[in-house]
Amino acid sequence: MKKIIILLALLAFLPFRNQAQKITDYDGNVYDTVQIGTLVWLKPNLKTTHYINGVSIPQVSDSIMWAHTWTGARCYYKNDSAAYDTVYGTLYNYFAVKDTNHICPSGWHVSTNEDWETTEAALGGVYIAGGKMKEAGTQHWLSPNEGATNSTGFTGLPGGCRDYATDAYRYLLENGCWWTSTPYTSSTSWTTYMWYMFAGVDHNPINNKYALSIRCVKDYNIGLGEINPAVKIRLYPNPASDWITIELVKNEELTLQVYNILGEIVLQKGLTESTTDLDITSLPKGIYIIKVTGSAWTVEQKMVKN
Repeated sequence: MKKIIILLALLAFLPFRNQAQKITDYDGNVYDTVQIGTLVWLKPNLKTTHYINGVSIPQVSDSIMWAHTWTGARCYYKNDSAAYDTVYGTLYNYFAVKDTNHICPSGWHVSTNEDWETTEAALGGVYIAGGKMKEAGTQHWLSPNEGATNSTGFTGLPGGCRDYATDAYRYLLENGCWWTSTPYTSSTSWTTYMWYMFAGVDHNPINNKYALSIRCVKDYNIGLGEINPAVKIRLYPNPASDWITIELVKNEELTLQVYNILGEIVLQKGLTESTTDLDITSLPKGIYIIKVTGSAWTVEQKMVKN
């Protein structure tokens, strides 16, 4: 246990490292990757015109059609792919984010709001993380591009967005605007922003018909075995700081184990009730897997410790 804690403490002082891995999407676009904390990101914004199974993502240029589209669609800033796609990537509505055909390369997913928050925490907090993730200088960002160092290699760019209500293309050179896959209401979802006048990161829910950039994150899987989808587990709050409540539909003698990012057990206890509170104050900040094992089944779920 002591060795595990020491190693995690060292990781806290080494929050990012570049990866040599390259990922190719269905169209043949090649993406470099970058690791920040425990998460690996595609370095450029997504550019694909197809889902991973080859189904085309329709390009919708017409403003009236875009405003009345309720399925996955893509566009380019000012409808000019030649001028903007190479640098800033493609803009998508939220319906493309959630399409069951899957827009990110195999083994990757559209970043969640939780993914962004985990990355911000690894970089020292939401108020300074943006500077470490924005491309430095003013080649693409307006001056002063506050706090921008790109020390992570994330190379966030101000690709702007498309407003579905007015069909205005806005904020190029000013804002980097990314969808998350995390819904807010039935018609809005969480988004992440970086701004040329701010060194931090902002999170806002907006209408699903806007067109924004997408960043993909590598799926998190530490290889603990098969998950039984028939057994449901609920963790709350998640992320958590001190205590987390675990609810299961099963009520039998169970074993609960908490794994760190190295696949090592850091907490373990027996359960006899379907609801239990777990003290996690001793755990360092990071991502963990909660594994509950019954007589003939296993269920796992990710937990974030703030």
